[in-house]
Amino acid sequence: MTPSASPPQRVKSPSKQIDAIIKKRRDWRGETLSQLRSLIKKSDSGVIEEVKWKKPSNPMGVPVWSHDGIVCIGEALKNAVRLTFPKGALVKDPKKLFNTRLESNTVRAIDFHEGDTVDEASLKALILEAVEINTQKARL
Repeated sequence: MTPSASPPQRVKSPSKQIDAIIKKRRDWRGETLSQLRSLIKKSDSGVIEEVKWKKPSNPMGVPVWSHDGIVCIGEALKNAVRLTFPKGALVKDPKKLFNTRLESNTVRAIDFHEGDTVDEASLKALILEAVEINTQKARL
């Protein structure tokens, strides 16, 4: 190692990085993101946690849950916690949980606001259908 080279940085696992993202939000947004994360992981045992899109304006990145492709993305916004489904337009939503990004041809999202109750059974159904869409595509 040259004198000017810095020692290698230990990279935290995606799971630990998401723990840190949640911990940084010391309000209802962190609690909501934690609740959603737990539900996502319980819904599909094959889901993989990742952190993507690190940049100077968001150095911690964005939590992503994948299974044969991205299932959903979690973000703590100023006044909401958003769960974005990149293939959400293909997902049946009989309970009308999707409440934003409705104009997109592909993406759908759910904004959770302070005090909102999470319809866990309906959200689990959306997550499982998003996984099924990904796994069907992966089999082709």
